[in-house]
Parts: sequence; C-alpha cells; structure tokens
Amino acid sequence: MRLTIRTNLAMRSLMFCAINAGRTVRKSEIAENCNASENHLAQVINTLSQRGYIETRRGRAGGMQLARAASEISVGAVFRDFEGGLPFAECFDAEANTCPLAQGCMLRTALAKALEAFFGELDRYSLADLVDNNDRLEEILLLPEGIPPVSACSHRISARA
Repeated sequence: MRLTIRTNLAMRSLMFCAINAGRTVRKSEIAENCNASENHLAQVINTLSQRGYIETRRGRAGGMQLARAASEISVGAVFRDFEGGLPFAECFDAEANTCPLAQGCMLRTALAKALEAFFGELDRYSLADLVDNNDRLEEILLLPEGIPPVSACSHRISARA
C-alpha cells in the first residue's frame, strides 16, 4: 500500500499547524518547511478546510490554523477523507472493474478486512498523539517567534545549514 501525495501533504500540513498552534501559518511556510509544492498544497488546504480540520483566512494577514484541538483530529478520519474514495484495487471500483475473477475471488474480502484494520489502527491516534512532546518534530517545524512569515522560512533554512 502506498499513500497518495495528497494524504501525505495533509498530514504534514496538520502537523505543521499543530506544532505552531496559536499562530496563523501560511501555505508558503508549510511548503518551505515540509518540502512541498505550493500548488499541491493549495488543493490539500482547500480539502482540509472543507472537512473542518483547518480554518483559513485570505489577505495580507491570511493563513490557516487548526479549526479544533489537535486531540480532536483523528488520524484515521484524515486518511479516510483523503484515501477512502480511491479504490484500493480494481475490484473495489464497481464501475471500472474488469477483473474476470471478481465473482469468485475471496481476495477482495481479505483486502477489505485488511483496509478496515489499517484505518482502525489509525483511528487510535489523534493529531496530538503525533506532535505532543515530540521535540524532534518541533525542532523541524516550529517557526521562530517575532519574525515575519516570509523571513521565517529563509531564517530556518540558514539555521539548518
């Protein structure tokens, strides 16, 4: 199994917002610190906002923050929102399935159970579980205080070099 780039970016964005709780962060900051394309992030941020994970504001002082506490954001729910609509295998897509074994194959049942176990395990974790007391992640993602957003990115890069 391989996660889509969108799911990966969604989790990076949420972790970034959680580490920088109480601060409005910008898409460019997430892109810079999480090695992501701003174009891909725009789509992901839109979905995160529509699903109620983040709040966004436009304009000069715009950006995003978590819409609710990190402890209330289920990792499993995020994965379902981003991965759940994609068929895991051809036989999971009723409209596009051309597998000649579909009528008698038990693999689909086994895969469905495995996927539910996968999502079920992720349901045990909240965003807070991923970021709280995670000093290494904080070191990577925490933006310096008092530095304007655009400068923060270049400052962090030069500090790592």
